[in-house]
Amino acid sequence: MRHYDVFNGDADGICALHQLRLAAPRESVLVTGVKRDIALLEHVAAQPGDTVTVLDVSLDRNRAALLRLLGRGVAVEYFDHHFAGAIPAHPALVAHIDTAAGACTSSIVDRHLGGRHRLWAIVAAFGDNLARTGRALARACGLARQQADILRELGQAINYNAYGATEADLLMRPADLYRALAPFASPFDFVVTHDAPRRIAEARRRDLALARAARPLRDGPAGSVTALPEAAWARRVQGEFANELAARERERAHALLCERADGWRVSVRAPVARPVGADALCRQFAGGGRVAAAGIDLLPRGRLPEFIEAFERAFAAGSAQAGR
Repeated sequence: MRHYDVFNGDADGICALHQLRLAAPRESVLVTGVKRDIALLEHVAAQPGDTVTVLDVSLDRNRAALLRLLGRGVAVEYFDHHFAGAIPAHPALVAHIDTAAGACTSSIVDRHLGGRHRLWAIVAAFGDNLARTGRALARACGLARQQADILRELGQAINYNAYGATEADLLMRPADLYRALAPFASPFDFVVTHDAPRRIAEARRRDLALARAARPLRDGPAGSVTALPEAAWARRVQGEFANELAARERERAHALLCERADGWRVSVRAPVARPVGADALCRQFAGGGRVAAAGIDLLPRGRLPEFIEAFERAFAAGSAQAGR
């Protein structure tokens, strides 16, 4: 009998899995990828009697593969905070789903484990751009501000590493990054012992400097739409720069487009002050995500004007209220 750990390659997915395996170590087949590779259950070749743990990928986007696994006699435990749709009622499925705006998969796992490895949940929350959640968990642990800042920087580095079109764009394969931190019960020990956090953080700073030089395609009351070129650095920095814009201009929404041969890859951030609507907007264009942050794998080039109009409609009401 084999066990499969299926997880998003970003900070939330990696830290969620790390918490679980610190609490309950087990040998497993790792199934992961870049942040946008969320149809991960398609890659799981589990057989009757095998077990699967899924972390931080949308149940709705993996529904068909999940139902196939369940029908094959595979037991699945599912932790996630993205839009799930109807959760299948099946005796072999245990689902821990919380789509609240302040939730991340690692905070769900933290709750499941009673806070046993909460430092890693703090890393994940900061990495997932949930600063309020990260600060609340840090206060619960009694951390000093300097300690919380170290975990914030680590979360941002791990999360940054997951952005790219393929693993060739990344500084480290997510499975390798997970294996690098797996021996460390404390993220503070990981930071001072391993060189991965420093190398990733340095690359992140270089890429952000390039992104900050870009000028928006559209910049209005509802928010900004900015395009980046077809380049590895742009594919890496897209989500991180979207998070930076969201933190800098909390009353407005932001869309970051990264050019690809057949169109655009899109990251959307709802206003931090009103963190809703990103998922609904992206689902109009075959994308998905969570209410505060979502994305589109492929926006055809000819649909860009339609997307900009839909973006402005989605967030115009909130911008009008903020101006009163």
